Order: sequence, then C-alpha cells, then structure tokens
Amino acid sequence: MSDEQPALPNRQTPFSEAFRSFIPSDWAPYETEPPATLPTSGPAAERRARLAEHFPGERLVVPAGGLKVRSNDCDYQFRPHSAFAWLTGLGTDREPDAVLVIEPTDRTEQTPSGHQATLYFKPRAPRTDPEFYGDARYGEMWVGQRESLDEMRAMTGIDCAPLSELDTALGKNADSTQIRVLRAADRQVAGIVDRVRNEANQCEQAAANDEELEVRLSTMRLVKDDFEAEQMREACRATAVGFEAVVADLPEAVRRGRGERWVEGIFGLHARHHGNGVGYDSIAAGGDHANTLHWIRNDGDLRDGDLLLLDAGVELDTLYTADVTRTLPVNGRFSEAQRTVYQAVLEAQEAGIAAAQPGNRFSDVHAAAIAVVARHLHEWGLLPVTPDESLGPDGGQHRRWMVHGTSHHLGIDVHDCAQARREDYRDAVLEPGMVITVEPGIYLKATDLLVPEEMRGIGVRIEDDILITADGNENLSAMLPREADEVEAWMAGIMGRPQEG
Repeated sequence: MSDEQPALPNRQTPFSEAFRSFIPSDWAPYETEPPATLPTSGPAAERRARLAEHFPGERLVVPAGGLKVRSNDCDYQFRPHSAFAWLTGLGTDREPDAVLVIEPTDRTEQTPSGHQATLYFKPRAPRTDPEFYGDARYGEMWVGQRESLDEMRAMTGIDCAPLSELDTALGKNADSTQIRVLRAADRQVAGIVDRVRNEANQCEQAAANDEELEVRLSTMRLVKDDFEAEQMREACRATAVGFEAVVADLPEAVRRGRGERWVEGIFGLHARHHGNGVGYDSIAAGGDHANTLHWIRNDGDLRDGDLLLLDAGVELDTLYTADVTRTLPVNGRFSEAQRTVYQAVLEAQEAGIAAAQPGNRFSDVHAAAIAVVARHLHEWGLLPVTPDESLGPDGGQHRRWMVHGTSHHLGIDVHDCAQARREDYRDAVLEPGMVITVEPGIYLKATDLLVPEEMRGIGVRIEDDILITADGNENLSAMLPREADEVEAWMAGIMGRPQEG
C-alpha cells in the first residue's frame, strides 16, 4: 500500500457543484476491444503453478508495493517488487498497491496445481467519481487511464478483483488456511496479514513461514526460462546501443565539462528510449573516480588521456536488465600503462568466463579470475607475499586492489535472487539457464603509494553477462568489444577518427 501522501491545502482549489456536474459529461466511451495479452502472461502462469506446488494448501500473498513520497506531494516513479513482476508479468510502472493472492483450491483441469490466482488492484474509477478529476495519485486526469478489471484480466490472464475486497479475501477461512506474505514488498499488506493471523491464532512460525516464501521466490529465479533468456539477450543488445552512443559523444562530453554527467545522460536517454530506463544507477567514472567501486555521483570532468569506466545496463519494460562494464580511453587510445592494467583485467575475465561452465561452482568463477589478478599484482611488485599466500585463507592482500567478487546473478534485479541462501547461490553448482556477470577489476588509487607512479589513478573493470548453457556458456554482451586493439578500432570507427598504426 502507498505511503501516505500529505495534503497541501494551500494548493487545493475546492471543486464547485457546477464543476462536479459538468466534468463527467460528453466524453468518448472507453475502448471496448480488450487489450492484447502480455507476452509474459504464459511464463508467469507457469511460475505461479510451480510456486504453488511448494506450498500446497496455503494462501500466498505477494504485493507489488506502493507509491513512495519523494517530497511533499511528489512520488518516486513506481517499480513493482521483482517477485510480483515475475509472477504476474506486469512490468514498467504497474501496478502500485496491487496484491497477487494465490489461493488454495480443489485440483481440477482448470487448476491442476490446486491453487487459483487473483490479482487485487485499484481499477479506474468512473468519470462521475471525484477520483477521476481530484486524485493526483490515481485520477485519470492526473496520471492517465487505468485499466478496468476486465482489461487487466485480458492483459495478464489472471482473475481480477478490486483492491477494496482484499481484506475480506485474506480473512476467508483463516482459521484453517495457513497464510504466507512477502513482507518486504509492502508493510501495510503485511500488517493486514498479521492481524488476520493473530485473530486466527496463526502467529506461531509466521515469521519463519514468511521468510521461507521470500527465500523460495529468490531461489526459483536462479534458473531462467527461455522467455527470460531472450529478454536478457534483448537487454544486452539495447545496452550496446547505449554504449555506442556514449562513445560517439565523448568529444562533446570532454568539451562541455562535467563529462561524467553528459555520459550518464546520453546512456540514460537511450535506456529510456529502448526500454523502461536504466537497470541501476549508471557508473560513469573518469580517471581516478574509476577506483571508487560504486561511483554514481558522476559529476567529474572527462579529460583527454584518462580512462572512462562505464558500468551501465538497460532495463526493458519487462524489468529484465543488462549489467555491462567497459573501460574506455577517452581519446580512443590506451596509454602504455593503461594497456598493461587493461590486459591483466581482460586475462582475468577470460579465466572467469572459461570457468563459468555447467557443473562448476559459482565460486569457481571468482577463484579463476582472482588468481590471475593476484599473479599480475605480484609481477608488478605490489603484493607483499606470494600470490598463493595472498589467495590463502590467512592472506587476502590482493583485495586491496580488487575488493569485490567477480560475479552475481542477473535478471529482473541487477543483483538478482539476493535472498537465496548461500548453499543455493555462492556455494551452488552452475546450471543451464543461470545468468551471471563476470566482472573482475583492478583499482589503483591515485593516493596509493604502493602503486608504481605511472599506474596510479588507473581503474579498470570489464564486465559481461554470461548465460550458462548445457555445453558451456553464451556471452550475451559479446557484441561490445573487449580486446584492447578491438576497443580502439571500434571507438575510432564510431568517433570518425583514423586509427593509428
């Protein structure tokens, strides 16, 4: 449910009776042709059935979440909870305050899983209702035409009911039906479920039951279905378009000053045009800013001779997102020191990608990549111990220059499946259908006196999105070059400069 939006009486003009009687008149009728079914509706139905099989005879409550106040009477742009989007197929900004309830029922030909799903949401109000013209959050005059119950049913393939009936539905047979709720999605819905369970003496093990639902919803998303895999491919293709646009405008980013913001804006423009927007705050880090791992301030200049570390991804309307990093010479050519660091990171990434095989463990990818990083750090004289000692349980000195892990799961969330347990994530065996990043880096801060002077201020990360297949892997973002010579040639072609031999 939404955060309470404060009333601002100093900005509200009362509606006269004359206006109230005039506003509903002489509008064209609503479209009678039902909207097209979402392409996600089929896969989402299969996911709901699989989830229900894990919790037979139980009522499962998965909210979308509510609108959140940004300031005063302005809300943040809405994004549904990822589990809700995964189970309903609704993406973009749909559907604030909605709640999916998966209800136990008899097993029939229509309900073979023994469950029936209902989507409770706020349908559009008739034009005679004050909401139509007076509600800045939901009114058609303010935020556009909302779906009716029938239209939402046609889009999602899910039975729909008005949100006003949710309380009654949650309380039905509560004394004999165990209820689980995805608490993190909406605290107000969780509060309603808590009240119902308290009245039905169902509080024992409630917290553990809710946690189990949350974990299951993460774990089930670890392996992507065919629809999801294709969405990930499309997200990477759209992301490549954004990277190419950034390269084309690098001279302008340098000329205008505050070039990191210019890069962020150029990529964001293409992300918004090709999809729903960016999948996470873009990192556009020039020079030494690349050595701050989550540099999202993006307020620095870009200078000729520096590197630009761009970590960005397009999120599609279905909310599947890419997550790609390229480290690019701002002027199109690597210096000798930059190339040395870049080649080391590329070698580490190649080792990580080679280890991203079905049957290997998720942790094997990091182990393969970081072994290469440690070896190069030792060759450059940075490590105070041998690579083996640094990589051992009592070492870790290499982490001064690469503190983060090499991989994470990717999908609807940029850090997908984050609630899955360690044994199903970090310690798990890679399976076909999993999508992970491989993103080693080396970060040599300008203030690090252990680093050779010519290398200080150089930060490099290379990241690609890897789909595990039955016989190996597929690099979904391979359309963006990685080899240093290929990067220079690619940039020269886009920027219209002759490449130096």
